[in-house]
Amino acid sequence: MWDLLLRGGRVVDPACGRDATADVAVRAGRIAEVAADLPVERAARVVDVRGRLVLPGLVDAHTHVLHGSTYWGVDPEPIAWRTGVTTWIDAGSAGAYGLEGLRRSVVEPAPFRVRALVNVSGIGLVGRTGEHHVLENLDVDAAAAVAARNGDLVCGVKARMDSHTVGTHGLEPLHRAVALARRLERPLMVHIGYGPPDLADIAPLLTEGDVVTHCATGVATDLLVDGRPSDTLLRLRDSGVLFDLGHGSGAFDFDVLEAELAAGLVPIVSTDLHIRSVYGPAFDLPTVMGKALAAGMGLTDVVAAVTHRPAHAFGLSAGTLRPGEAADIAVFDAEEGRFPVIDVHGGTREAPLRLTNTATYADGRLLTPRAAEPPPEWVPLSAAQQSAEEHRQEQVRSAVRRLDRPEDFDEPFPRPAATDRT
Repeated sequence: MWDLLLRGGRVVDPACGRDATADVAVRAGRIAEVAADLPVERAARVVDVRGRLVLPGLVDAHTHVLHGSTYWGVDPEPIAWRTGVTTWIDAGSAGAYGLEGLRRSVVEPAPFRVRALVNVSGIGLVGRTGEHHVLENLDVDAAAAVAARNGDLVCGVKARMDSHTVGTHGLEPLHRAVALARRLERPLMVHIGYGPPDLADIAPLLTEGDVVTHCATGVATDLLVDGRPSDTLLRLRDSGVLFDLGHGSGAFDFDVLEAELAAGLVPIVSTDLHIRSVYGPAFDLPTVMGKALAAGMGLTDVVAAVTHRPAHAFGLSAGTLRPGEAADIAVFDAEEGRFPVIDVHGGTREAPLRLTNTATYADGRLLTPRAAEPPPEWVPLSAAQQSAEEHRQEQVRSAVRRLDRPEDFDEPFPRPAATDRT
């Protein structure tokens, strides 16, 4: 017997080269079989997903989920169940001093996978910026020892390299981050932004498998030259360095992404979701996927960029519906049309598709609704953001109330139509 059978959806799994109508069978938390017209009598529970997209559970390669302990942290549980994200990579919220806290407070209680890039700075992202100002906190030996003790959690190293973060220390924090990444034999993710240092300064220290995040930011001065990717950017691509979108609250420009796509530079698509981007302009991963579609990426490329590509980049077993893998599954309504979307500078495009998550399964278990707590005092919301958040919370409360009616679980949670997030 199968525990669950998702019947008749359009299954898009780029890791397996699959884009076809099929059923997905789950047994003991694993994908048992993916094929057309599987026998329903073999399933303990059958969910009709005809007309919907069935994707591998999404992998968000750049998030900040150490909530309650850092400036940027956001609680992932009120977001995961309504977005399809079943693997969250925390990008440097914790360094050596906070990694065990991340494990105990976030990773272990979560009903989905959370992995981490250890920050080269021991203090991580407790504050808004400045984690590299005191070099004594960048203790490579201590970070390596803590990361090695948490080898199942740590899938890479993170360093933020911009003028606000490094202070007077230039490239020294990056040299230490490189040393840490090479010692751990894990990829290094480097944040770029307002220089110095600029991309040309950073590039010589990166190697195949490392990741440049915020690759479509509009504030780095040497990503584009005369509207085209710079020689530095192209050399990094040719050397095997990877690129991550990392939308965030200030690091996404349609013009930059479109120029990169035109040159064949296709990034991993991630949110840089944190407490200052979750209320907009990033919102969540399906919203950012819509923006990638609006910039010209095809659906298969976008799905690959939020599933098996980030999983492969960080050595994770995730992002595919291949039989034997964990039954992490995201089901979406896909509405065709012309949907306005916006970058962080006010630039607008139209997405050809709007994705609304209707069910998220982690290890074969349906994630159930959970309402978010109000934002902390250092995150003031505009009137529009406050109104939108109140509306969302009422939708979530309605979904939570359905928990008292188990008969409703014969179908995935219905979601209200996605709002215009411009």
